[in-house]
Amino acid sequence: MLIVQKYGGTSVGTIERIKSVAERIKRNVDEGHSVVVVVSAMSGQTDGFIALAAEVTDTPDDREMDLMLSSGERVSAALTAMAIQSLGVKARSFTGRQVGIVTNMAHTRARIESVSADDLKTFLDEGYVAVVAGFQGVNEDMEVTTLGRGGSDLTAVAVAHAVGADVCEIYTDVDGVYTTDPNMVASARKLDKICYDEMLELASLGAKVLYSRSVEVAKNYNVPLVVRSSFNDNPGTLVVKEDDEMEKVAVSGVAYDRNQSKVTIHGVPDKPGLAAMLFQQVAEDNINVDMIVQNVSPDGKATDISFTVPNLESARALKVSEGFASEHGARDATLVEDIAKVSIVGVGMKSHSGVAAAMFKALAENKINIIMISTSEIKVSCVIDVKYTELAVRVLHDAFELEKEPSA
Repeated sequence: MLIVQKYGGTSVGTIERIKSVAERIKRNVDEGHSVVVVVSAMSGQTDGFIALAAEVTDTPDDREMDLMLSSGERVSAALTAMAIQSLGVKARSFTGRQVGIVTNMAHTRARIESVSADDLKTFLDEGYVAVVAGFQGVNEDMEVTTLGRGGSDLTAVAVAHAVGADVCEIYTDVDGVYTTDPNMVASARKLDKICYDEMLELASLGAKVLYSRSVEVAKNYNVPLVVRSSFNDNPGTLVVKEDDEMEKVAVSGVAYDRNQSKVTIHGVPDKPGLAAMLFQQVAEDNINVDMIVQNVSPDGKATDISFTVPNLESARALKVSEGFASEHGARDATLVEDIAKVSIVGVGMKSHSGVAAAMFKALAENKINIIMISTSEIKVSCVIDVKYTELAVRVLHDAFELEKEPSA
């Protein structure tokens, strides 16, 4: 079996942990498996690099940042290869360039365009463990680029596809995907299996186990993922294509996100094209919009438009909205920051009626007011006051009895 394993910064955060990772890899090799390892920078190292750059300049050049930030993963890869070699197993480290990871031209947030992995395959055929520095590649000008948040997960999935791996294991500090945050709900249950679409929704809605970009690539190329802990040998959660069994369960998980702010433009003239102009301006300022609600215009003259954005982008979103309001004759623009989004997710919603009604009823019975609602085929999200986040998550987890194993 050919296995790709990715270890995050916590998993390789100290020399002792790197040695522990090496021992796990040796066990896999001893069992007859071929192994590719993708590693992140040691925990805290990337933040340290960013702090160093801030001491030099307030506006560091993206190209130089990429060159510096990519070195953290290279250090981890070399140390991990050394640790594996010390156990008598052949190992060799690779940079993103040496693996043939080619990206677009965008520094600090590049997207992978291709992975050749030719050299890596050669060494695998010769019995080596290949240790790949995650989070990085090169563009067509051979400039080092980095992949942004979740870049090492993305590297692992892309490499797994390129080498035809049987499975891609994502090792982290939790031992799988849970029905909700186990730190918030003690009865949260680890899922044995979840489909790509559910995992994509959970990742985009606030679950921190996997990043949505890596799940999207895994889905596109049908790469089986397993989420496991690097600190124990417990079986993890398998992320695969949807099957008939999954649709028997209406709701698989509850996610939450406190990183939300709401901008409202009041009294927008009810004219065709104004909403398009507003969100074009928002997009041009690289602001990520999540939920959008436009009220019905009772008199056919003016309406209110509300949308949510990440907290760090709220000030810019308000500034753009104020400018839009002034330019197009709207009354004003306001910002509300103390909100959160809670969501239920499940492919079974496609074949179960009344799921949204049950969610709204559970929140209402606990005096939790809903500010905004957004739905898709397999999710329902509600914006609420941030102070009710934990209560809402617990209430919804109980309402859908997610602590119980699904019946056969």
